[in-house]
Amino acid sequence: MTLDDLERGLKTVTVPEHYRRAAVQHLGVWWTGARYTAFRPQIESLAARGRWELLLDSFYRVLPFGTGGRRGAVGVGPNRINHDTILTSAQGHVHWLRRHFPTERLRVVIAFDVRIFRDLRRVYDPTVPNPLLNMHSRDFARLAAGVYTANAVDVYTVSGEDGFLLSTPELSFAIRDLRAHGGLNISASHNHPDDNGAKLYMPSGGQPVPPHDEEMARDVDAVREVRSEDFEQAIAAGRIRWWDRTCHERYLDENLSRSLDPTARRALVVFSPLHGTGLHTVGDLLPRAGFDLRLVEQQAAGDGEFPAVKFRIPNPEVPESMELLTAEAERLGADLGLATDPDADRLGVAAPHAGGWRLLSGNEIAIVLAAYSIETRREHGTLPPRAFMVKTAVTTELLTRIAKAHGVQMVGNLLVGFKYVGQVLDAINRDGRFGGVEATPADFLLAAEESNGVLVSPALRDKDAAGGALLLAELCARLRQRRQALGAYLDDVYRRYGYAANTAFSLVMEGIAGSQRVRQIMDRLRTDPPPALQDRSLQQTVDHWDEHQFGPFRSETERSARNFIQLRYDGGMHVAVRPSGTEPKIKFYGEQVFAPAVQWEGNGFEVARRAMDDASRELTHLFVKQVLRFVDIELPRPAFLVSSLVSLDNRIDFAAHFLPELEDRLRAGPTTDADRLSTWADERLKGYGRDPRFLVAAGVAEYFRERPLSTERKRLLRQLFGLA
Repeated sequence: MTLDDLERGLKTVTVPEHYRRAAVQHLGVWWTGARYTAFRPQIESLAARGRWELLLDSFYRVLPFGTGGRRGAVGVGPNRINHDTILTSAQGHVHWLRRHFPTERLRVVIAFDVRIFRDLRRVYDPTVPNPLLNMHSRDFARLAAGVYTANAVDVYTVSGEDGFLLSTPELSFAIRDLRAHGGLNISASHNHPDDNGAKLYMPSGGQPVPPHDEEMARDVDAVREVRSEDFEQAIAAGRIRWWDRTCHERYLDENLSRSLDPTARRALVVFSPLHGTGLHTVGDLLPRAGFDLRLVEQQAAGDGEFPAVKFRIPNPEVPESMELLTAEAERLGADLGLATDPDADRLGVAAPHAGGWRLLSGNEIAIVLAAYSIETRREHGTLPPRAFMVKTAVTTELLTRIAKAHGVQMVGNLLVGFKYVGQVLDAINRDGRFGGVEATPADFLLAAEESNGVLVSPALRDKDAAGGALLLAELCARLRQRRQALGAYLDDVYRRYGYAANTAFSLVMEGIAGSQRVRQIMDRLRTDPPPALQDRSLQQTVDHWDEHQFGPFRSETERSARNFIQLRYDGGMHVAVRPSGTEPKIKFYGEQVFAPAVQWEGNGFEVARRAMDDASRELTHLFVKQVLRFVDIELPRPAFLVSSLVSLDNRIDFAAHFLPELEDRLRAGPTTDADRLSTWADERLKGYGRDPRFLVAAGVAEYFRERPLSTERKRLLRQLFGLA
């Protein structure tokens, strides 16, 4: 096989010509370059199997920096995470550090999570050599460490061999504690186990914001040669130093210092780290604080395949990821259930409520923490006169309402990404002000984002599940004394401050075609947004690309971060739209905030809440349907109800093909042939993800809800798709 053969194969894919030219150019480098020799067998195999779309997507660009640095699928090519993208990220970071600190002895902190690449998606040929197979995050971290030390940059890290790992929030703390010049985190957070990433950190302990992120991206792009040395050699030379358990105690002490009521400790808490680093944050902090902490044993051990997490998606935002936690909390009669994602920056919460258990959304976690923090400080007389909170623009406006009710300042319209929270704290620390807020770090109460991220300590510059977990456990201990539960507490907060009906909806749009669709959608929203939602007229469009309102772009990375549009309709309905900076998806955020009403008293609140949630969901879905028409896609209701993990292309296939095929088979075949039908369904849906029948179950239920089927066939459907 020759490079000409590869070029001819790429011509079979329908994409803009500049994408193909870029892919051919990058393929030429990987095909002939000595440092890529080990990857050549897999490139040949992909070509031999006709995987031209995959090859094009793998080579048409260099994996860009998003809101969290580089993150994506592990694999072959410059648009994947591999030895090359990790090494060049570290070398580019070195160049940036040298330019900004030319006379100083440099030091960085490197963290990594539990991930291991097993090619669970079965992308690559298992019969030919694959240098990426069985690569741990630890292995990528050691490659990067060798780059730093070979360039005379000292490295602080953990060995990982004793099970102790450095989480994302503790990395932020460590950079500040050691007065390091920056950091690197090898992690893909909550993504699929076949993904990984590299996030770079500033001396402040936060991720770079414009224009520094653009500078770093350019330095990485400019790397033509990587200088590196063996990790063990660097240890022997004293260029590798350890962040050990003694250092770890300082991180725990900082979180303990944020306690609002050290006397409130009688609470039973069940915790799952979802196989990740949270075992060393929440898992260490709560017992040290005096709480009775029980682990979900199936998910306690560090394991980068996330074997005991449903769908292998260790994200506490995803209800299925929380099933084992909720079951164990219910079994033990716990006061609180907590979970963290693999790098321990996101926090999941399960709360007892009305005789059962409910999962709190990221917005609800923030609402509970805001009310508890402000009201407890006011109760104790310790609420600072210049107290302030911080949130992103897509985080619930109810936080602002709670803050204003107590005279607390709010920074409330940040771009998405916790690095912007870090920027606020840096400005407060340096200048004593940010925008219209005047304060000191001691006045900081809480920062939150809707994607289950909170921060309660001004000593960090990234979200930290541990601090939020401590305050929630305290609150539950106080509630237990009053024979109350967390779910009822949240309802009471709603009754007093108002209710926020939130609907988050995301569409995975993979590959080049997905990127083009996202671009078309955002372009049309800027020129021709939906003028109405049912009887609600569009009142205002806020486009963060508007340079008159938000200032000129300081970098291309800022342009990417500001690719964000907010639309405000009659009746207080708001919808925000943005492409994800770390995943191939576009996200929609719908919210309507309601003022407290008399009919909310007693059981009336549950009825009212369901109605408000239904109305918000219906309007948000209607908005998405109108937006999809921009790219000539009509998505029926069953396709909206499948899991958010299912890509747009698969949603289309599900509605247009799978459901009619399933109906035909149900009507034609004997009802006793469940095994054959389940085998067909698993094979037919295998491209949708792990456990695909569960991913689409809600959509199947909706499709067949009013279709006439015999009792036996309905029973078969329930059996196959786990329907109630």
